[in-house]
Amino acid sequence: MKQNVAQKLISEHMISGEMEPGKEIGLKIDQTLTQDATGTMVMLELEAMGIDRVKTEASAQYVDHNLIQEDFRNADDHLFLRSAARKFGIYYSRPGNGVSHPVHMQQLAKPGKTLLGSDSHTCANGCMGMLAMGAGGIDVAMAMAGEPYYVKMPKVMGVKLTGKLPKWVSAKDVILELLRRHDVKGGIGKIIEYYGPGVKNLSAMDRHVIANMGAELGATATVFPSDKEIKDFLSQQGREDDWIELKADRGAKYDEEENIDLSQLEPLIAKPSSPGNVVPVSEIAGETIYQSYIGSSANPGYRDFAIASEIVKGKQIASGISFDINPTSRQLLEQLVENGHIGNLLSAGARMHQAGCNGCIGMGQAPATEKNSLRTTPRNFPGRSGTREDRVFLCSPETAAASALTGKITDPRTLDIKYPRIQEPKKFTTEGMLEAPPKNTDVELEKGPNITTIPDFEPIKNNFDLPILLKMTDNISTDEILAGGSRVLPYRSNIQKISTFAFEIVDDDYYENAIKKRDNGGHVLVAGVNYGQGSSREHAALAPRYLGLKVVLVKDFARIHLQNLINFGILPLSFVNETDYDDLSQNDILEFRDIHESIQVSDTLDIKVKGTDHTIPVRHDLTKRHIDIILQGGIINWIKQKQK
Repeated sequence: MKQNVAQKLISEHMISGEMEPGKEIGLKIDQTLTQDATGTMVMLELEAMGIDRVKTEASAQYVDHNLIQEDFRNADDHLFLRSAARKFGIYYSRPGNGVSHPVHMQQLAKPGKTLLGSDSHTCANGCMGMLAMGAGGIDVAMAMAGEPYYVKMPKVMGVKLTGKLPKWVSAKDVILELLRRHDVKGGIGKIIEYYGPGVKNLSAMDRHVIANMGAELGATATVFPSDKEIKDFLSQQGREDDWIELKADRGAKYDEEENIDLSQLEPLIAKPSSPGNVVPVSEIAGETIYQSYIGSSANPGYRDFAIASEIVKGKQIASGISFDINPTSRQLLEQLVENGHIGNLLSAGARMHQAGCNGCIGMGQAPATEKNSLRTTPRNFPGRSGTREDRVFLCSPETAAASALTGKITDPRTLDIKYPRIQEPKKFTTEGMLEAPPKNTDVELEKGPNITTIPDFEPIKNNFDLPILLKMTDNISTDEILAGGSRVLPYRSNIQKISTFAFEIVDDDYYENAIKKRDNGGHVLVAGVNYGQGSSREHAALAPRYLGLKVVLVKDFARIHLQNLINFGILPLSFVNETDYDDLSQNDILEFRDIHESIQVSDTLDIKVKGTDHTIPVRHDLTKRHIDIILQGGIINWIKQKQK
């Protein structure tokens, strides 16, 4: 059978199931990636499982999100993560070494391997010819313990690339074009695989830019072939021996097809407040901006910074503009310094920040209230920047740099300068800030006072009545469920405290109301389509669960958040008839009867609105394994039961 790249990667790693879209498959995971906003929970979960040493070929713990040390909490957690990495046999990337995704690509990624990460943008490493997927932290902990990762077999959407990018258009515009066509739900249940003659015109880092924002399409993964460009990238890193060729068989088929002629693209921009709200830059050119921000895992390459440097070289940015430069790795920063690009940026008036996620996750660089911020980051969900009333646009480095010079949203093609051509370094120096795991793992975990244990959760009852505490609209993101930023993320290992921030962007009273309902059985949440899009942070399920959330009823779910709900024993249900959503109101009480039997014998059941004759048919999309986890009260209880 002729196979595409995605099918080859899956068939090589499939432990159980069959490659039929929609059927559950179990995959062997070769590598894992955790970052500090999710990794603390993963390490506590490994400890709770009694794991001595991880079973993967390579696992890495990155410190890239929580770098602001305004008190002891983040610093303590960095020490805890380093001790856990040493104890469990994990690579440890020190604070300041950079963002997990490009650093992993530089140091550990290998074509032909699987990678599971507790960060939704883990899919970025699909640029290397890997099957790279984001997941909730506990799924990653299970993979580190040697368990398969279970996912429903996706469809494979083939995107044929032809032509070559014109001047002033770059890889960011490719993924923005796909988002313009398909919006934030276009990749749900799919792997996006790029192929065709245009692929060879994209560097490894160009592919990283495109693969990274596959998460914004809702895709399970993004896959590129492993070809000469990947070989050249590994050679830059001194890892030529890690290269293998991996490409689709001639005549391989795809479940869906899309075509992009790179030569026909123009500079694009995503308007507030969705990555799918994409228009040509020329359409909104002239709007005044406050901030222009370059960096993040969505544009982490040498050329992304170097081209901005060349655009502003010898010039001054416009008065009143905050021109923020966010280097993505220590290795990259050193090379940019050596080649004069940092000097160019600073001379033009740029503000330099340390290598890490920083403003992308709301850790500093927040824009002024209701002022336009242009960013090369992957997301512009409401409040993600750290400013509640933010107005964030997503664009390429070319557009960001051009706009910094003019103080207005600017189509870079209108600048009166020659288009810069960037020459990539032939070799990058491999820095020593990624610490290999020691052979001796007899290490004590260092736990500061902010690190607490994971709460115990009771299994779901068979019969119960619960109020609808919140009724929400479409595309509610995990940033809206539980914000990032320097106020919230330092409490990632303290569930009791972090829960106080739950849904504050949606409803300031949620926490107080949830606490009141918790002692009386809990509550239900209702929402529209694509509920839980965005970040993989399992705290967006764990914190509401701690506050008594038992059932989520929506039109449909984003993949990773759905699995996180299941992992913590929350029953995920969908409307059979979406019009029933309109008939429900906040504070309605829903009656659930014979739940244990109902979800096992059928994928549909009826719930009643108390005090009315209104019965609502709902459905679930749970496998037998999912149902077992739900009935046990979550995956931790399920694991404990298996070990008895």
